[in-house]
Amino acid sequence: MQLGIVFPTTEIGNDPIAIRDWSQAAEEMGYDYVLFSDHIVGGNPVTYPKIRGNNATTPYHEPFVTMGYLAAVTQRIKLTTGVLVLPQRQTALVAKQAAEVDVLSGGRLILGVGVGNSELEYEAQHEDIHNRGRRLDEQIEVLRALWTQPAVTFHGKYHDLSDVAINPRPLQQPIPIWVGGRADAVLERAGRLADGWVPSSGTDLAGMIEMIARSAEAAGRSIDDVLIAPRIMDPLEGGPETWLTLAGEWASLGARCVFLNTRDLGLKTLQNHLDLGERFRDTMQTLG
Repeated sequence: MQLGIVFPTTEIGNDPIAIRDWSQAAEEMGYDYVLFSDHIVGGNPVTYPKIRGNNATTPYHEPFVTMGYLAAVTQRIKLTTGVLVLPQRQTALVAKQAAEVDVLSGGRLILGVGVGNSELEYEAQHEDIHNRGRRLDEQIEVLRALWTQPAVTFHGKYHDLSDVAINPRPLQQPIPIWVGGRADAVLERAGRLADGWVPSSGTDLAGMIEMIARSAEAAGRSIDDVLIAPRIMDPLEGGPETWLTLAGEWASLGARCVFLNTRDLGLKTLQNHLDLGERFRDTMQTLG
């Protein structure tokens, strides 16, 4: 079982040395992946009192810039978005940014993408939230073309490219694309298009994995083509025994990676985050 850890973006602060130290410590502990969440803008809590996640008072480090920085201060750990809200971004620009991170990191980028649900963020980017799922499918096709072809001509419903290219192209051909979420449309997309699936939370994965498998089979693929990577969102609830139970159940369903979240749990210091990460690592090693 591979291990990943969620970057504590809301609590790590803005000191680049702290960001470096946390990332190097995660790598030294043996984690295979670090996972970055994504919000471009946050709503003013006075105007949006019910908003969560992308509150303007909560810091969110920009994933591509942060991963570019970590590419220089880490050696092995894979840099993963979980997830980048792709339909609120220009596809060619994402292709360029992702390729650059992949080059600078020596081929360590995993691009996890999703549709998001924040109307205020889509409005801020002047993008349509109502067709985001359909656009995401086409975006994945365009990304892979730009990453792997010396010149791309593509005329779809949402994209028009006429003999254009990005340079440099990524080292990985193409960069692996994971999708995140639990809706039926996401599960169908995971089986049909994705290299991995990272559900946001929950333990009821059997039925969802079955849907992914059916979609993969319909597309001429196999569930083995999709890396299943669930997250333990609240490791303080239950402790190591619960972690092992969940990871064992997920492994029996075909999961090959499990992510630990330490963010927004009330941990007081960065060292507390790292201590929990070390404890989780030690526990997972007993799973085999």
